[in-house]
This record gives sequence, C-alpha cells and structure tokens, in this order.
Amino acid sequence: MLDRVETWAAGRAAFRWVIPERYNIGVDICDRHAAARPQAPAVIIEEADGSVRVHDFAGLKADSDRLASALRGKGIQTGDRIGIFLPQSYETVVSHIAAYKLGAVAVPLFTLFGPEALSYRLNDCGAAALITDAANRDRVLDLRADLPGLRSVLCVGGGAGTTDFWDAVALASDGFVPVETLADDPAVIIYTSGTTGKPKGALHAHRVLLGHLPGVELPHEFFPQPDDLFWTPADWAWIGGLIDVLLPSLHHGIPVLAHRARKFDPEEAFALMARHRVRNVFMPPTALKLMRQVENPRGRFDYRLRSIGSGGETLGAELIDWAQETFGLTLNEFYGQTECNLIVGNCAAIAPVKPGSMGQPIFGHDVAVIDAGGSRLPAGQTGSIAVRSPDPVMFLRYWNNPQATEEKFVTAADGTRWLLTGDLGQQDSDGYLWFLGRDDDVITSAGYRIGPGEIEDALLKHPAVAMAAAVGVPDPVRTEIVKAFVVLKDGWQGDAALAEDIQMFIKTRMAAHAYPRAVEFMDSLPMTPTGKIRRRDLRERENASV
Repeated sequence: MLDRVETWAAGRAAFRWVIPERYNIGVDICDRHAAARPQAPAVIIEEADGSVRVHDFAGLKADSDRLASALRGKGIQTGDRIGIFLPQSYETVVSHIAAYKLGAVAVPLFTLFGPEALSYRLNDCGAAALITDAANRDRVLDLRADLPGLRSVLCVGGGAGTTDFWDAVALASDGFVPVETLADDPAVIIYTSGTTGKPKGALHAHRVLLGHLPGVELPHEFFPQPDDLFWTPADWAWIGGLIDVLLPSLHHGIPVLAHRARKFDPEEAFALMARHRVRNVFMPPTALKLMRQVENPRGRFDYRLRSIGSGGETLGAELIDWAQETFGLTLNEFYGQTECNLIVGNCAAIAPVKPGSMGQPIFGHDVAVIDAGGSRLPAGQTGSIAVRSPDPVMFLRYWNNPQATEEKFVTAADGTRWLLTGDLGQQDSDGYLWFLGRDDDVITSAGYRIGPGEIEDALLKHPAVAMAAAVGVPDPVRTEIVKAFVVLKDGWQGDAALAEDIQMFIKTRMAAHAYPRAVEFMDSLPMTPTGKIRRRDLRERENASV
C-alpha cells in the first residue's frame, strides 16, 4: 500500500517495487485474509431479485480449496487453461482463486459473447475446463463438438452434459495445498477487445496484480481507507473489472459489490451505490455519459462516494465538471490497456487534474512519448505512447502469437526496450500525457492532425448530444474531413437545422479546421464489449460508401 505523499514528484522518487520471487494471486487475495480475518466480508452479492448475500474470507477459502481439489480430480494440472464464462457472481471469484491456487491459467470470458467469439477464444487458448452457469450452459454445449481440447464443463445449476459446480465443490476434499508459483509464472489470459483484427490473448503473470496496485491506489485517493467498498459495472471478464477492481480490492481485504445486471441502467447505478454505501467506483466513460442524463441524482439518491475513477476513452472537461457537480469529487482519469494496464493516471489529492489529460506516469512506471526509433521526444511533440520494459504490470506475451508479440515492442539505439501502446500522444512540460488517438484514429485534414477525443468532448457540451464519435472520412480536397456521428438525448429531433447548429457550436468553440463538416444522427454507436467506441467500424462504413 502506498504511503501518502504531498506531491507526485515525491511519490515517484520514493517508490520502489517489491516483487517477491514466489507469489500466488489466490493465496494473496484469499488465504492470507482467511488466516488473519476469517469473518471479514469479501464479496457482497446483490441478486436480480434484490436479495443480498455476504461471503467472508473463510468461506471463500473453503470453497476455492474444494473447487481446486475438484478440478485436480478431473485431471486439470498446473499450466492448463480454465475458461470462466460467468457474470459478476460469487462463483466467478471462487473460480478465479481456485485456478490461481491450482497453478492453472484463468481465462475470463464475457457472457455476451456470441458462439463465434466464444469458440475462437476457447480454441485459441486450448481450454481444458470451462466453468459456466445454467443461463449459458446450452451455448457452451452447442459448441462442444468444435472444442476437442475441452475435457470438463462445470455448471452452476448443473444440467445434462455438465458437472454441477456446487456438487463438485461439496464432494471434493478440503485442505488443498496451493501450488508455490513464481511471480513470473502465467496466471491469466485476458483477450483484447478486438478493436483491430482478431482478439489476441494477453498472457499475464501472477505479478500483474502487484503491478496494478499503484495504479489503483492513486486514482482512488490512496485506497484503501476505512469503510471503503468497491463496485464497478464493468464486467469481471475484462481487465478493467477484474484487475482494476476485484483483485486489488481483495488484495487489500476490502469487500467488493457484485450485481448481476444484464444491461447498464444509469438510474439503478445511483440507487445501487446508495443502498450499499459504495465508496469507490470504476465507471467506464460510456457509463458516465449515460448517468449524466439522469435528472437531479443528488436530490434523489443518497450516495456517498469517496473516489471515482474512469478510463478507456478520453473524458474531457465536460464529464469532469459534471462529476464534480454530481458527486462532489474530482474524477480521476487513468490509462492503460490489456497488455500493460494502469500506467498513467491522476490523484487529485496530490496533483491538479488537467481536463483532457490522462494524467502522469503512475509511480513505478516509465511512460514516454517516443519516435519510430524508440527515442524519447521532447515536450509538446507528437509520437507513440510507450512503456519501458521490463515492468511488473506488463504482459508476458500474446498466447500463440509470437509475431504479434514482437511487433508490440521496439528497441532503441541505446538498448531500451519499449512496449508500444498503439496510441499517439504528447507529454507536456509538467509530465502530463495527452492522448491524441489510436494510430488509425487520428484525422488528417488539410495538413492538420486532429484527435477525435477533443471533438467528441466538445460535442458532448451541446445540449442535444448524449453520445458522439468523430472520424475522418475521405475528401478529395482536404484528404479527410471530420464527420460526427451523434446520438441525441430524449426529446430532440435530428434534422438539418440541428446538424448545422451542432457544426457551428463546435466551430466557434474549437477551430475552423476541426469542426465536423458532416453530421449523422444515429440511434446508437458501435461499441466494443468494454464500452469503447469502434471508430474503425464507422470509418469502414464510410469508406465502403465512397
């Protein structure tokens, strides 16, 4: 846990990594607390019917030990991959901990995946076992013939063709002895959301949790504090839900709230936080934009947050101002990606938040803007955002994809090896990093390079706009023009007059070269499962129509 410091510079100067040679996530987040505080709450589940169950660390240890024994009895060994195809639930936590203590590799899978997405991931990682529930059982069994490596399916609720999860736990022996894993041993494969090409399996070591901790503790204002309780609507199948919230909370012995929501409901989000006295939240930008449309939340819901963090898309001044007004808190933006997460961020207690910036390099991480040869660029110049290797939070490799792994890195003339995020940005003279866009998101118009984030932030300031995306579309004169795709708030009608009003609104607030010369109204925007706008889909659609 970070000691409180007065300035960002002091924190960076004093920070040192302490990564033990032997380390196991399951032992760390469960067994350690079960020995010291067995009755302390670990996971709070609110079911769809409103019932609430509280699980303590003693129960979590007993259940995960027995599940690990059951999996071993089915022939699952150290290094085998275990698919976890479950929503936010107690069984999800038990499954992860059991996999880690077994020395196996957990593979979280999003429950909204279609058959092709699910089959691809299970075959790519060679899953030997899969844990799911009754709601998803038939989808798994329909694929069984196409999954020759899948030996066992455990199902919460049982059913033909599966082993009942809780029957297996009840019949298994207790007293499981966890495998003594090294900190660098594989622990989890998290598939990228597939914004470019097929999803790739980022293989992480057990040390990834320790590498995440500073990036959780700073944006959540020196987490943990007394009475903290963490919740996120982000699914635990993604790195934002799993290793930004669930695992670091349990590492610190802080309870996590789980809620089985099939679809994000912004009104219910406010009510849920109030009911459970949630203190810490990770809210993806899409969720914040939906919550922003709720009328008078402060007057209707008695929520009492202590910290709120967000990342995945540029936030901008509009959302930061709204969060300050709505929660009485500074929204701390952070940045990372599946391969190397929580490496940049904010902590308003020790450094001012600059709207539009994603923050400064988190203590312990060397993040820079570099040129194509791997040399650091001076402040104010645009280049590739990169992270110096090695780093405890950095992935080991892409599963079964050595070429993609090699392409992810560049080595400078001085021997420094950098992981390339694939994002373009700048670093200012104060050390803050500014996201310009994905390599292929940046718009080139009449010689200007325009990042979509600043346009989208400006669009959100218009009273009619609920959500927006900006992309470059081909133009014979300017190379590209900016086109805005806009989802309107309820009660607004998309017509030529409103489109012109939006154009003038941006033109007078940004710059003449950056305003959208075309506006299209849409019912919804294409999104990745993690809530990022798929600008590539919009570009491809436009290119196909040319």
